[in-house]
Amino acid sequence: MTPTIRPASRTKNVHYAVRDILKVAEEARRAGRELLYLNIGDPCPFGFAPPPALLAATQEAMRQNKNGYAPSDGIPAALKSIRADAERRGIRDLVHTCVGSGGSEVIEMALAALVDPGENVLTPSPGYPLYTAVMAKLGAENRPYFLDEENGWQPDLADIRAKVDAKTRAIVLINPNNPTGSVCTRETLQGLVDLCAERGLVLFADEIYDRLLFDGLQHISAASLSRDAAVITICGLSKNWVVPGWRIGWGVISGPSAALGPWVEAMEKLERSRLSANHPEQYAIPVALDGPNDHLPGLVKELTLRRDKTVEMLSAIDGITITPPRAAFYAFPRLHIDEPDELFIADLIRATGVVVVPGSGFGQRPGTKHFRVVTLPPVDQLAEAYRRIEAFLYARKKGRMVQPS
Repeated sequence: MTPTIRPASRTKNVHYAVRDILKVAEEARRAGRELLYLNIGDPCPFGFAPPPALLAATQEAMRQNKNGYAPSDGIPAALKSIRADAERRGIRDLVHTCVGSGGSEVIEMALAALVDPGENVLTPSPGYPLYTAVMAKLGAENRPYFLDEENGWQPDLADIRAKVDAKTRAIVLINPNNPTGSVCTRETLQGLVDLCAERGLVLFADEIYDRLLFDGLQHISAASLSRDAAVITICGLSKNWVVPGWRIGWGVISGPSAALGPWVEAMEKLERSRLSANHPEQYAIPVALDGPNDHLPGLVKELTLRRDKTVEMLSAIDGITITPPRAAFYAFPRLHIDEPDELFIADLIRATGVVVVPGSGFGQRPGTKHFRVVTLPPVDQLAEAYRRIEAFLYARKKGRMVQPS
């Protein structure tokens, strides 16, 4: 009899709530529920499409047989456009630029090159669960800091400063934030970069939604506010240009070059060891960053309509409050319930078919309960989902289960 193959202990604490919840959704589907998916931030299934110029650039690269390996850090034309875009955003003292298989790979390589077991990284709570998964794999401590729901989900600078110690290597900032859709103020950003410069920490500025802002807001890149702080700014094609499946992201390291040199060398080793990111798709980067981007006003308009419907309907439900998102395509409503949000959301999915993700999958202040909504479906589908959520909550309070309409 073959002995059981023991998995590595580092995988024990790896969770990804966005997809883990699909196990419950599959139970609901098998039970005959019509599912409304509001769990994964992929615009493509909901009718959004990339600009044709990006498709043409990638197809032409394939026709020219750019189908082998690319340079480890990225093709020259892409790197040139990335650096130029960073400089237009006010980022100076660029030390290193690289293209990865999505921003996720850049994040993972940068953390792996920086953090040893036993050291810690401060990550936002709520925040994107990739960071906690990577920290688990590295055997390092993920140390959450809280966003202030009463202050538009701004990072709590006092909480951050109190949690930095001698083993802290970096602070992660997600701006605009996933899952809350919040946008940091200039004052908050300045406080973060000043703290990193003072304590010799790296700021991971995850800005993947930087062009999807509502209400006339303008995005500020954190790295543009300090030449003394070590910052890696992470962006990519996936969200702003509607190609998440292409897996093309990039990182720009900026700050004092002498201090950053050893870390950059370590990161370059990891880039070489995995050969390269996807090759033909990199030819779309100059088209995206240097082009007119005529699709963005229409995309932001559609996302704003969905945000407005989400805030209107969810804020009217007894038992839910919501801080209006200012960017991206997420909302993070608060549940005023007595039970754990994981159990509540699992029951919601089984009873109504509305697939959302419990707030505990993203982190939240102890004693609070939330869920994340992806606001990409058409407005009529969102309205139907919110009606089902309202009916479920009403029936739950009355002590009976609700059947979907």
